[in-house]
Amino acid sequence: MSDGEDTDNADESPEEGAGEEAPAEAEPPEEELADPDEFDRRLDEAAELVEAAETEDDLDEADETIDEIEADLDAATLPTPEPEVGEDEDPEDVEPPDPKEEFEDRISDLRDDIEEQRGPYVEDITDVLDGAGTTITTSEWTHEGEDEVAEAVSAFFADASDTLGEDFELTAEEPEAVAEELEAVTETIGETELDPDDDAQTIATLLDRSETLESDLDDAMVWSDLEVREQLRRQGFYDVLDPSVTKDFPPELSAIYVYEAQGEVEPILEALDSFGSDFMEKDILDVLEHLAPEEAFDPVHALAQRRNKQPVRILGRIGDEAACDTLEDFLGGGDVELEKITLRSLGMIGAEQSTDPVAQRLAADNREIRSSAARALGLIGDTRAVEPLGDVLEDDDADEVRASAAWALNQIGTERALETAAEYADDRSYLVQSEAEKAESV
Repeated sequence: MSDGEDTDNADESPEEGAGEEAPAEAEPPEEELADPDEFDRRLDEAAELVEAAETEDDLDEADETIDEIEADLDAATLPTPEPEVGEDEDPEDVEPPDPKEEFEDRISDLRDDIEEQRGPYVEDITDVLDGAGTTITTSEWTHEGEDEVAEAVSAFFADASDTLGEDFELTAEEPEAVAEELEAVTETIGETELDPDDDAQTIATLLDRSETLESDLDDAMVWSDLEVREQLRRQGFYDVLDPSVTKDFPPELSAIYVYEAQGEVEPILEALDSFGSDFMEKDILDVLEHLAPEEAFDPVHALAQRRNKQPVRILGRIGDEAACDTLEDFLGGGDVELEKITLRSLGMIGAEQSTDPVAQRLAADNREIRSSAARALGLIGDTRAVEPLGDVLEDDDADEVRASAAWALNQIGTERALETAAEYADDRSYLVQSEAEKAESV
């Protein structure tokens, strides 16, 4: 019997084995999904590392942490979120969102934060100075421009000497020779062993002075800044003509220059009203910007309402409070250069009615606008600006903006304003420190 049973069992085994092959054809188990909350947590920790970083090594460590998170994210499979379906949309036509996109955006933002915190480095200074040298050698300077170039480089040498304890002194006058001396100083600065952590303030100060040099060179006069007839006049082209007939072309321009020299405004305004030429309008506005007469307010105000920058600048020089409503409308319009000029003009006018609209621009996204707003408040001098300027000193992430706020508090000059500025005598920024020390010494 047992043999028979064994035989039966043996006969049945293949059939049972055949029946057990089915699981091998089943679908493989689903890939394990990563937990999005875990990536959120790790990115939160990375953000804390970035925020707390004080040295380049700290930033390198944060960067490595983010690299690890990014690698893990690339390798992970995340749950796909349910798509948002509109009332008139077919769910099958709506693609679900990328579950990794939000994390990739956070990683990108953290990398941007790291780069923003790095430096500045000595290489940043030499890059700016190399650009300044190129500007000097490739520009066609007027006689006034040559003097302005030499003055700008000489001022930079003085600042760099004070900062580094060196003895840089400009001896040249011609642009080519000035550029050679600047190149030598640039090389010396490049060889200076300044550490981005230990010497951060020194590097920042030199970079600020380098950028000031760059700006001064941009403002210096080149021949292309002048109209063709002005170039010819400065080259002496018209000197052979009888001065009683004409000195410039058109002859009306000669008359305008005479009226400018005599300080007679009415004929100049009549010319502005009579000539329909943009060429003449620009020349007349140049004269009016120099004279800034009160009588020019109405025609200049009319031109400024077209958001023309030069008339806006002239209104600031004229200083009539009647312009404030118009100028305040230009704030926050998106044109950064126009807004900077407008803020400067409102500051020069100095009307307290402009304090609030100008103070609101302390929250602008653009740091140049925030800085211009702070300085405008200093020029206005309204004590209501002390508190918002103090908030800028405390909270703004751009040191140049904070320095402008400290400068403005010094300009306001009340006891409270000076005390607010003086609190930052040990500030991380040399420029803020300098203004704070001025406030302390009053």
